[in-house]
Amino acid sequence: MNGLNRARELFSEARARQEKGDLEGARHAYLEALSLAPERPSVLVNLAAVLIAERRFAEAEEYARRATAVEPGNEVAWMNLGLSLLGRNQTGRAIVCFDEALSIKPSYAEAHGNKGVALAAANRLEEALVCLDAAISSKTDYPEALFGRAELLRSMGRLEESAGAWKQLLSMFPHYRYAVGGRAYTAMLMCEWSRYRETAGEIVRNTFSGKPSTPAFYALAVEDDPEFQLSCAKQWANERYSYQQRTAEFGKAYDHRKIRVAYLSSDFNSHSVSYLSAGLFEVHDRERFEVYGISWSNDDSSRIRKRIEKGFDRFIDVRGRSAEQAVTLMRQNEIDIAVNLNGFTSGESNQIFASGSAPVQVNYLGFPGTMGAEFMDYVIGDAFVIPKDAQAYYAEKVVYLPDTFQVNDSKREVSDSKLGRKEAGLPESGFVFCSFVNSYKISPTVFSIWMRLLNAINGSVLWLAAWNPWVKENLKVEAARRGIGPERIVFLPTQHYADYLAMYRLADLSLDTLPFNGGTTSSDALWGGVPLVTCAGKSFAARMAGSLLTAVGLPELITYSLEEYEQLARSLASDSAKLRDIRARLAANRLTHPLFDTVRFARHLEAAYEEMRNRFKRGEAPQSFSVGPVQ
Repeated sequence: MNGLNRARELFSEARARQEKGDLEGARHAYLEALSLAPERPSVLVNLAAVLIAERRFAEAEEYARRATAVEPGNEVAWMNLGLSLLGRNQTGRAIVCFDEALSIKPSYAEAHGNKGVALAAANRLEEALVCLDAAISSKTDYPEALFGRAELLRSMGRLEESAGAWKQLLSMFPHYRYAVGGRAYTAMLMCEWSRYRETAGEIVRNTFSGKPSTPAFYALAVEDDPEFQLSCAKQWANERYSYQQRTAEFGKAYDHRKIRVAYLSSDFNSHSVSYLSAGLFEVHDRERFEVYGISWSNDDSSRIRKRIEKGFDRFIDVRGRSAEQAVTLMRQNEIDIAVNLNGFTSGESNQIFASGSAPVQVNYLGFPGTMGAEFMDYVIGDAFVIPKDAQAYYAEKVVYLPDTFQVNDSKREVSDSKLGRKEAGLPESGFVFCSFVNSYKISPTVFSIWMRLLNAINGSVLWLAAWNPWVKENLKVEAARRGIGPERIVFLPTQHYADYLAMYRLADLSLDTLPFNGGTTSSDALWGGVPLVTCAGKSFAARMAGSLLTAVGLPELITYSLEEYEQLARSLASDSAKLRDIRARLAANRLTHPLFDTVRFARHLEAAYEEMRNRFKRGEAPQSFSVGPVQ
């Protein structure tokens, strides 16, 4: 048999393997065929597609580029080249390739769709929507484009349109991956609960049967079950990131005296992560640590952004760089410990960690749960937020800090606003319950409790954040269904952070949510002097507020069932003397207990970093450990 015939046989074998999902087998067969028939366009194009599916984007780019050189009129070759560049965060170059494909075939739905993804990644959202609409017009049964459009509309705040897009997708593809979770999250953002319980149950059942149904972040608000959340995180991580073996890359520790710690985030701007952590970056011990900020954040020119930039020894903006380029930069700077402040939150760039940015990689602060990813070594917690018997539900090894997992900025600025209740839209007398958590955290079960509290406490109101117009409308309808008039639900308008913190002075008692506690909003309430009642669940996200209350010396405000939660909130609202006593203790404890002691927290975290680095230097695998109190 001559070489060309053998190449044809191998090509057919590779295609069959590719269709069956045997990507590794397909890749080997295509490579062997290519060795017998070099520069054959069909082999190059299909090999690039397999490598893209395997998330081996650098290799895919090589073969896709060769395909475009051999056959410049091949629209699939140009699209594959665009996908390989997009996978490496080269959005501008990817868009050029998708445009080239569309110049060859204007009706090429996949090129329109992937151009839309690239434009969305470049924050050109309106243009992205035009492309996704064009993709769906060219190919109505195109689930990837339908999914992308629904997510894009959600990110643009066009929630009602997003809800319609999810409905359209699920009507055509009822079992499409992650679509049920996407639809549920959009509904939760709107506080539109008509199918909440049914959808939550479906998501949990599907996840445990191996059918990915919700992005990992959304899972935190669906069910207080650490096993479920671990399964969601594993599914999400395994599908989205290509792993490399970091042990071979980092055979020994870097040889420098100071430990180099890099914090990576898309949220170094007016974001809760920055409001919590700005002080930490400033007070790190510069005799023992060099502190880097690796940012792909939007520069909003805010005061907190300027403070964050100054807080690091080096602040490096990597916007527009590929994950590989960011990793190369970090290796050149010999970063010892890379801290992932995003996790699976919006704007993440986890491929940097999947590609091995540092000998030790830590999941911290942004994502309250396990990432389920083998490329993360440690997660920062404490004895309350991650009980010892829950370690099995974390892919990372757990580092236990002695006080609390959450850093807080002791310089958090509260404005001197003199607004009274009347100016804030509140009744001048009467009890004010508040909860400024994001709307997706408000479950119908917890809301029913809040309505029963309003019914029990005459003249009381509930003060909430107005995250979007649908929240205001839907929650007033839900209140009416529970016998509460709309005038007793008051909404706080969006405002600057310091002014928002000042608003807590007007509230009497803050109410937490379950299964997803308030994180930053819980410490905001305590910093503002307002007692917080929480119900601790089983997962990290359901135990955050309990950790904070423990660290501020008010563990009696932690309950362990929703019945107890309701009873405690009602008791405090009914007993002014008891509530005054707790408020006085909070005022005293705020500056004497560990929760808001940034320097104390930094010393504990630094002790954890030293132990992580020492274990790596000794050649030991990551293991869970506890940090003792540090003076």
